[in-house]
Amino acid sequence: MDILTDPRETSLNSKRVAILATDGFEESELREPREALLQAGAFVDLISLEAGAITGWKDGNWGETEQVARTVADAKAEDFDALLLPGGVMNPDKLRMDPDAVAFVRAFFDQHKPVAAICHGPWLLAEAGVVRGRRLTSYPSIRTDLTNAGAEWVDEEVVVDDGLITSRSPKDLPAFNAKLLEEIAEGVHQH
Repeated sequence: MDILTDPRETSLNSKRVAILATDGFEESELREPREALLQAGAFVDLISLEAGAITGWKDGNWGETEQVARTVADAKAEDFDALLLPGGVMNPDKLRMDPDAVAFVRAFFDQHKPVAAICHGPWLLAEAGVVRGRRLTSYPSIRTDLTNAGAEWVDEEVVVDDGLITSRSPKDLPAFNAKLLEEIAEGVHQH
């Protein structure tokens, strides 16, 4: 399946995208957007809490491993054009407890760079204090956390709010990936 209809419309011209994840990430929510990014010409780095490999979650069991490019303690938002936050329940729950991960996420918002979060990924956005006044979606179970953090939560396939792209679950990946490519191609979003 070719997700790109016209490469000129979605070419990311060698933009750099960070994927922030740790053990327990939802496999499809990391792999499918990464493949879309790579097909569009982006460079993608997997950032995590520790060096080595992280293990995904698929169909209620541990899945495949992914090699980490660098630790979040050594990563800087300035080195990237956009950020992707895959879900899974364990993944963002662990990340939101790490001060370096929270600061890394916040830096993308401070620099007005595109950020995409799917499923439970927006949990990390709430922890970073960047959802107040933003329209977004997520997996339904974290709706209250997001609204308590000041977000306007809606139940839609994909929501874009000034460079912030959110979706509910793996079933929304086709729409999520399309908006991810579009927003990264647009670049920095000045409020």
